[in-house]
Amino acid sequence: MSARPAPAPTPALELEAVSCTFADKDHPGQRYTAVRDVTLAVAEGEFVSVVGPTGCGKSTLLNVAAGLLDPSAGSVRAFGAPLAGINRRAGYMFQAESLMPWRTALGNVMAGLEFRGAPQGQARALAEDWLRRVGLAAFGQRYPHQLSGGMRKRASLAQTLALDPDIILMDEPFSALDIQTRQLMENEVLALWQAKRKAVLFITHDLDEAIAMSDRVVVLSAGPASHPIGEFAVDLPRPRNVAEIKTTPRFVELHAAIWAVLREEVLAGYAQQLEKAS
Repeated sequence: MSARPAPAPTPALELEAVSCTFADKDHPGQRYTAVRDVTLAVAEGEFVSVVGPTGCGKSTLLNVAAGLLDPSAGSVRAFGAPLAGINRRAGYMFQAESLMPWRTALGNVMAGLEFRGAPQGQARALAEDWLRRVGLAAFGQRYPHQLSGGMRKRASLAQTLALDPDIILMDEPFSALDIQTRQLMENEVLALWQAKRKAVLFITHDLDEAIAMSDRVVVLSAGPASHPIGEFAVDLPRPRNVAEIKTTPRFVELHAAIWAVLREEVLAGYAQQLEKAS
């Protein structure tokens, strides 16, 4: 008698048949469907990137995963449990600046720990440890305006990871950085992720970044009613250096394959942007 196959592990994050419809601010009385019937799962320890044209609903999906937005249809689960309200097992690193200007870098990293009830001494020790891990040990007493853009992103990363979330949600966190700083940050994130292997859902416009960092890349169609139109396993060896991996033949092959699916959607999204602007 053959043994039964082991059941598939429960994903860290599951979006099933998720749709999000809003009032259309440009056309009063009308409704706008940003994403429709999106099914997406992220396994424990998996790094998944979502790419797609501007305005295709990538950030909407991330807000749904964070519990900041209730879907109009479909369901969300975190480690098999239906999500109700804020996803307490997720940490969110926003595209926009998220540091409080009146707090030092150390104070910003401590803030989330204190809000969760950690004693001040413990919060301070953890915050100092994370500032050290992201290369800011000597800058804990500086305020955000005294830090470079790359330093502020490091502080935001420490702020997110200090909470030790089981799921990490990242919304184009490095898009405002210069290319050199961006590559440094990408490698730092990969090194920290490699150490703990948390589930990551990463939103980016940059296809190179998505391939270089991920285990899997999901492609969304142009909106409205955006939905997945392609999914690609990234079989590049780890650990990776994002600058070096881009020169390998397999990276070039993956880029060509994904771009073949993404190109028409990017052109469609661009045409829609021009139409709105006219």
